Amino acid sequence: MGNLDDYLDKLQDDIFEDARQALGDRGFDRWRNPKFNGKMADADGQACLTGECGDTMEIFLKFKNDRVCRASYFTDGCASSNVAGSFACELSMGRDPDQVADISQNAVLNAIGRLPESDMHCASLASRTVQEALSEYMSKQIKINNE
Repeated sequence: MGNLDDYLDKLQDDIFEDARQALGDRGFDRWRNPKFNGKMADADGQACLTGECGDTMEIFLKFKNDRVCRASYFTDGCASSNVAGSFACELSMGRDPDQVADISQNAVLNAIGRLPESDMHCASLASRTVQEALSEYMSKQIKINNE
């Protein structure tokens, strides 16, 4: 049994090293210890988009005093989509709508550190989904203010 355990340990180490090389230290740590993951039932703004690769991302934003007090994401996608969604939520925290509107693909990439070239679209998907969730929140605010 020892040989199988040794093989599996080596395989896991190789997978983790490949992931660390692809995602960088910050991305790898976030992949291993996700933050902000999960659906939010009482979101003030939410959106669901499907990226060019077929990954679907949902972003949920909760506001208090015109600032994001909670954010979360859910994706059926790859490690890069999970990491990008997590960092997009982190970037949203504590920000007002104008600041959330500034969260771009580059902002998400800078927060992560790096993604594989083939997965750069994941940062775009995360930032676009944040923008759509913000748009939904702002539309609700306009309706409330016009009532």
